[in-house]
Amino acid sequence: MPDEPHFLKDAPAPGLQVSRRSETEASLEPLQLGQRVRQIRLSQSLTLEEASKLTGLARSTLSKIENEQISPTFTVVNKLVQGLGIDIPQLFSQPKSGPSAGGRRDITRRGEGKPHPTRTYEHELLATQLTQKKMVPFKTRVHTRTFDEFNDWVRHDGEEFLYVLSGSLLFYTEFYEPIELYQGDSAYYDCTMGHALVSTSEDDAEVLWVTA
Repeated sequence: MPDEPHFLKDAPAPGLQVSRRSETEASLEPLQLGQRVRQIRLSQSLTLEEASKLTGLARSTLSKIENEQISPTFTVVNKLVQGLGIDIPQLFSQPKSGPSAGGRRDITRRGEGKPHPTRTYEHELLATQLTQKKMVPFKTRVHTRTFDEFNDWVRHDGEEFLYVLSGSLLFYTEFYEPIELYQGDSAYYDCTMGHALVSTSEDDAEVLWVTA
């Protein structure tokens, strides 16, 4: 989501953490802001295009931020937090390193996921109370009936697991022939490869997606 000035480059900022190696030696661990933006975007199952619309930032700008090619201005930070529905501390919090206590849990009751409709799919985001997830689970109802309804391939970072909950669909991928999947079928694939789903059943097909 045009080049912006670097405000984290020269001086320590609030997002920096100090790791003490001895009483006299300390090292600063710089905040990987681009990584945090990507984590937050993927935790909401947003493509770069969708995040661009929400934040009002160009897709190319978002991509440069996520790849640490530019650091956002304060104005851009405000657009990020408002568009992604987060607060500034969430954006600038450093991911924890080392062993964790474990025991995290999040329950999503039937029909109580966070809705995220798009022109082609109707997503229901699951386990939305947990942050910094290693996987992003969501259910999707597939509205599309022809591949022509997509403006372009869907692509994003990571790998993805797809499980058909109901109905049937055509699974389009950039480097393979389309294949029809039925209830109980599944697929695992690299989601940087273009992909798209089209319902072939009378009712919209419903799938479970897990993105990592």
